[in-house]
Amino acid sequence: MPSAEPLSRQPSSTTHALIVMGVSGSGKTTIANALVAQSGYTFAEGDDFHPTANVEKMHAGHPLDDDDRWPWLRAVAQWIGEHERSGTSVVVTCSALKRSYRDLLRRNNNSVWFVHLTLPTSTLADRLQRRKGHYMPASLLDSQLATLEPLDADEPGITVAGDATPNEVAKDVLEALRTHRSGDLDVSECAVTDGAPTQGPNS
Repeated sequence: MPSAEPLSRQPSSTTHALIVMGVSGSGKTTIANALVAQSGYTFAEGDDFHPTANVEKMHAGHPLDDDDRWPWLRAVAQWIGEHERSGTSVVVTCSALKRSYRDLLRRNNNSVWFVHLTLPTSTLADRLQRRKGHYMPASLLDSQLATLEPLDADEPGITVAGDATPNEVAKDVLEALRTHRSGDLDVSECAVTDGAPTQGPNS
């Protein structure tokens, strides 16, 4: 379990760390690449921080447990913190399925802002069936959906439907980020209900 240090509550006004989150098949890497193209931020693929044992476990069709995930999440958080301290804005993909995982990623990292991608389960399953060369098998989708805890209203970020074009999603996310950083938009106003934003950008 992570230590019980207090969370950093105030976002950084100059450095951004966009964590593109969601279950496997939601399009995290695709949207992250579009965000990088439009923002110029430094990119990292969260899967690259997994130790070999985690990769082998998932490849064999076994879901990760919390003991597997904490070291991985700490590695991602450390990478974010290093770039935050250097004043470098970043985009990183990370499933970040539970609130406790996201709390760890935010701890002492003021720049974190989550981008939660959502899609219908049928679309996710179809994408995973067609995906080649990835170690996450489609059979683990149900376990990820069961683990997923959507963003709470007090978490910094936005929930968007991932079925628009990547450029459209990235444009709307960055516009929502700019508005939120200016203090004009509450995090909860970025929430998506039944595939449509209550306020904020269309996706």
